[in-house]
Amino acid sequence: MAAKKGEAEAEQALVEQWRDMLALHARTQCELDRALHQHGLCGSDFEVLDVLAESAAPDGSCSYRVQEIAERVHLSQSALSRLVARLEKDGLVERGMCPEDRRGVRVALTGKGRALHGDVRPVQRAVLTRMLTD
Repeated sequence: MAAKKGEAEAEQALVEQWRDMLALHARTQCELDRALHQHGLCGSDFEVLDVLAESAAPDGSCSYRVQEIAERVHLSQSALSRLVARLEKDGLVERGMCPEDRRGVRVALTGKGRALHGDVRPVQRAVLTRMLTD
């Protein structure tokens, strides 16, 4: 009987830990969206710009296939395609054919996207520091 009670308590602690993680994620995402909104972005927009900026070559060029970005930003491919289309419309990214697979699409930062990312990166990092540091 005591073993079952111990298992139930351990399971409940695990569920509470999971719920705490979800709550922290939700609070952090809300804070990010609020801070980034002033710059015309949401958290997911910034994540795509950030992934592209991190992959930049020394000459400033960078590109990822849409599938590669989807894996890094945890969005479905269809949601990411809509997001990329919006970023492209705003002049922040450009899409092009993938030379190694003509069915694939590559996404790259534009100069405007690189500049906006540079301006907004400290804002995003400050929110993460505030929300995720004890």
